[in-house]
Amino acid sequence: MSGCSSTSTFNSNTDITSIMNLIALSEANAPRGVKGTFQFPIKAAGSQNNVIFLNTETNYRDRRNITVAIHPKLIDALTIKYGVSPEIFFINKTVEVTGEAKRVKIHLAVDGRKTTKYYFQTHVRVTSLNQIKVLP
Repeated sequence: MSGCSSTSTFNSNTDITSIMNLIALSEANAPRGVKGTFQFPIKAAGSQNNVIFLNTETNYRDRRNITVAIHPKLIDALTIKYGVSPEIFFINKTVEVTGEAKRVKIHLAVDGRKTTKYYFQTHVRVTSLNQIKVLP
């Protein structure tokens, strides 16, 4: 009856094997996600459309990358909490994130217009302050 389950559950630590296993599991469960508590080293960050993206790889398009997407409504609260923008604060830190890792289709754009070309990323959306914390 596991086929009736809406999502899988997964717990990870920060090693690359766990990250790759989570990516593979999110691909296998697509379009459903994988719920759990995950630990990720954050190596890079960026923003687009008021969303901050924390990445486990310096190149966000890297196949081994998982992206933590921070909702715009949290940016001010995180900035106040840490004294600096989340884009800066989380770099070179390990975070623990509770949520759902999902495979997301990313369309490539040319001159601001979406093309038919795309690739996939694994994202964990953070919409609440209690979903993310820094590990010692």
